[in-house]
Amino acid sequence: MKKELVALTINGLTHELAIEPNALLLDVLRRDLNLTGSKRGCDDSSCGTCTVLVDGTPMLACTLLAASCEGQEITTVEGVSEHGSLAAIQKAYGDWGGAQCGFCTPGFIMAVKHLLSVNENPTEDEIRAALSGNLCRCTGYTQMYQAIKAAIDAEKQGMAMSR
Repeated sequence: MKKELVALTINGLTHELAIEPNALLLDVLRRDLNLTGSKRGCDDSSCGTCTVLVDGTPMLACTLLAASCEGQEITTVEGVSEHGSLAAIQKAYGDWGGAQCGFCTPGFIMAVKHLLSVNENPTEDEIRAALSGNLCRCTGYTQMYQAIKAAIDAEKQGMAMSR
């Protein structure tokens, strides 16, 4: 199959790549750019481990054609850190044991990043709804919810300190 040249902006950097028109974003991220944080879990959009943000909207990279993302900003879990430090949600996941085996963690972190970008103070029901497209096979989700609440509290404290 003939490759086409596309420019993808990922985590703030633009990459010009020659890819096949049917190349999935997940494959381009992992194989061509060595951004392996997004995981291949199911290949049918049912688990959420490959979640990335495209122009701020959560999308499943395992079902998204890479070429369709040209001209949009793609954020992967590698782009979540802030100024070289862990983002509040990443730190909280570690502190509260939100990640069991860690395989699903990148997808959950991306879903939470989106949630907090549109709702600074979500209720537990809103958190559950936002995470409903992501599956974890290791945990009962309690530690994840605790981590998310801790991240929300840390973000509030950070905003209060910066005022």
